[in-house]
Amino acid sequence: SLANTGLLSPIKYSIMHPGTHVWPHTGPTNCRLRMHLGLVIPKEGCRIRCGMVPGGNPVLEGKVLIFDDSFEHEVWQDAENYRLIFIVDVWHPELTAQQRRTLPAI
Repeated sequence: SLANTGLLSPIKYSIMHPGTHVWPHTGPTNCRLRMHLGLVIPKEGCRIRCGMVPGGNPVLEGKVLIFDDSFEHEVWQDAENYRLIFIVDVWHPELTAQQRRTLPAI
């Protein structure tokens, strides 16, 4: 069962093409943390804003970004090439094993 692991949901990949903007939105719960690993990231033009960071932060190839997606966030992809991110959701570290077992699937 996923409740006994650090993983909350299946892994996924996100490809964004040039000129993409994911408007401000929030995730469904603060019971998880979202991990982004940049697999193919152009040198410039890819950024993510989590919470109140104005303008966002660059997305970097080979680096992991971990954030609570229950906070408002948005993504820009203004580079000339596509961006590929590996995404994994993990349980929030403050949840107990019992809480993980009793929470509904997201």
